[in-house]
Amino acid sequence: MSNSLNVALLGNPNTGKTSVFNRLTGLTQKVGNYPGITVEKKEGVCKLNNTTKAHILDLPGTYSLNASSMDESFVIELLLNKNSKDFPDVAVLITDVENLKRNLLLYTQIKDLEIPTILVINMSDQMKRKGISINIPLLEKELDTKIALISTRENKGLDELKKLILNYRQLSCKPILKLSTIDKDYFLNLEKTFPQQSLYKLWLVITQDVNFAKIDRKRVSDSTDFKTQSESYLKRLQQKETVKRYQFINGTLKKGLNIDRDAAKDFRSRLDRILIHKFWGYIIFFAILMTIFQSIFDWSSIPQDFIDSSFAALSESVKTKLPSGVFTSLLAEGIIPGLGGIVIFIPQIAFLFLFISILEETGYMSRVVFLMDRGLRGFGLSGKSVIPLISGTACAIPAVMATRNIENWKERLITILVTPFTTCAARLPVYAILIALVIPQGSFLGMNYQGLMLMGLYLIGFLMALLSAWILSKTLKINSKSYFVVEMPNYKFPLLKNVAITVWEKTRTFVTEAGKVILAISILLWILASYGPGDDFSNAEQIIYKINPELKGDNLDNKINSYRLEHSYIGILGKAIEPAISPLGYDWKIGIALISSFAAREVFVGTLATIYSVESNSEETIKNKMASEVRSDGTPLFNLASGISLMLFYAFAMQCMSTLAIVKKETNSWRWPMIQLFGMTFLAYIVAFSTYQILA
Repeated sequence: MSNSLNVALLGNPNTGKTSVFNRLTGLTQKVGNYPGITVEKKEGVCKLNNTTKAHILDLPGTYSLNASSMDESFVIELLLNKNSKDFPDVAVLITDVENLKRNLLLYTQIKDLEIPTILVINMSDQMKRKGISINIPLLEKELDTKIALISTRENKGLDELKKLILNYRQLSCKPILKLSTIDKDYFLNLEKTFPQQSLYKLWLVITQDVNFAKIDRKRVSDSTDFKTQSESYLKRLQQKETVKRYQFINGTLKKGLNIDRDAAKDFRSRLDRILIHKFWGYIIFFAILMTIFQSIFDWSSIPQDFIDSSFAALSESVKTKLPSGVFTSLLAEGIIPGLGGIVIFIPQIAFLFLFISILEETGYMSRVVFLMDRGLRGFGLSGKSVIPLISGTACAIPAVMATRNIENWKERLITILVTPFTTCAARLPVYAILIALVIPQGSFLGMNYQGLMLMGLYLIGFLMALLSAWILSKTLKINSKSYFVVEMPNYKFPLLKNVAITVWEKTRTFVTEAGKVILAISILLWILASYGPGDDFSNAEQIIYKINPELKGDNLDNKINSYRLEHSYIGILGKAIEPAISPLGYDWKIGIALISSFAAREVFVGTLATIYSVESNSEETIKNKMASEVRSDGTPLFNLASGISLMLFYAFAMQCMSTLAIVKKETNSWRWPMIQLFGMTFLAYIVAFSTYQILA
């Protein structure tokens, strides 16, 4: 019989908490959101021995239990709620060997909740180089716990940590701070009123409202009297509490921690002087971006061509080997081309997440945040807005969620509204296929045209986000004042396992989530394209043969399929919207792809793959089919003018209903997502129209 226990991983940001989580759980982890809220939930399983496994919950990075964000507020809520299925049997606090003093503030608070707590000191491999020595037995005695000294980079100390987790019942739950030393009368009165309650839990319940939000607390129904104290009085008590805790921490570290300042090399400050330089910092950042976009096209071309031809061959094989009928047609013309339209872009998406993960792992991403903050204030954005804008290169949904760390409502709202302009990974399949079709091969100063075009699209999206933010900051009549603080983590070589797990999880999530939508839409599109009303659809063969009696073989089949598609349900819908989109350079088939991709942008390619597969019986790849499409005058449908027009339409349009849904949830109103939808769509139409009319 297997036993299971709940383990909560806690710690300040940038202490290596994610690395510890990855080492313990590997690929058994899953990522989601807690029900009803936008806080990310990461959980996994770790086998401690033959009979016991740990359900490990990686909680959001937290500086203290004096909450200032939704993430921190959620951590407190969980630690106060013993009835939660995720309430920890043992808390594991991850600390950074170079920042023990700051990290231990959170440790003393968790310990005072009377939860068994293990202290983990990470990055032990840095100790010798930094001139740090620690007296572990003395610290264990002073802090009244067990300490695991580990290095996730060298995979050391993890077995010892597992043993400590397994033996968590032996840990002391005695609080560290005596709250009555802060204000004797207040806390003695509180203790007398609620003699059966944990004093520190009561204090957190009272101050949580003051810290963050008005939350209905039923656990201590009579604590209202203690909240009637003025907010400034409660804040002063919190400040006294923090001072008391740091007095204890300073005294403890003075005995058990020694740092030889001369041994620590000043490599970080020298590198910072270059990477966040007011001129060279931007040059280096854009050079890194250019390298990323060049690599996305160069490195992924071989696996992409293989995937494209493989799906085309598979579709043709299904047609020839399975008996003809509805199921075979659905499989060969609907499901396989639709899925191929997303699988083909796995290499590019994986490379994108690979580079983003490396930038985060090395500590460079925080420098980018600091660097870009200098220019954002003039556009009405907070420095913290950089994080959602950069996160938007992966997906707008978590990027919009990330705005919850922006305390000022006006800055948060503006960031939510402009973040969808940032080029997300879902746009990448659209850009990739169109760039490959209409941008010629060649290079300029060693940089290929296709990579330059992709980077240009990313920059256009970012610049439009800034312009929109500036306009909103001038038009939204909301008074605000805020400050920007960001922590600069130490530089470090990326941990290969962390990078690999991030790429795997992000790519898998992207493909599976997009795959669900694409599969459903592919089936729907196949149905709409395979059936139609009236005699034009049902008698397509006789009509074409009568008009073109000289046609034979594949030419006759293709002509019949094209005529039947044009008179199918999807063809009728496409023809209805064609007058509105033809000035942009699009035909009715592209119009259908535009409508269907509102569910998810990446569906655009899958939609065209399904439409062209229904229309053609050939074994051509999706890229070749799109390249061979012509207008009524015989000119290519996808040329430079229509291709760039289409790319700019997707750069500016709100083609994502999931993003609209999360904006509604974050703003608690349909007003703002509707402004986004109609405003961005209008802008996209005007830009695409102007571009095509100029270039055509």
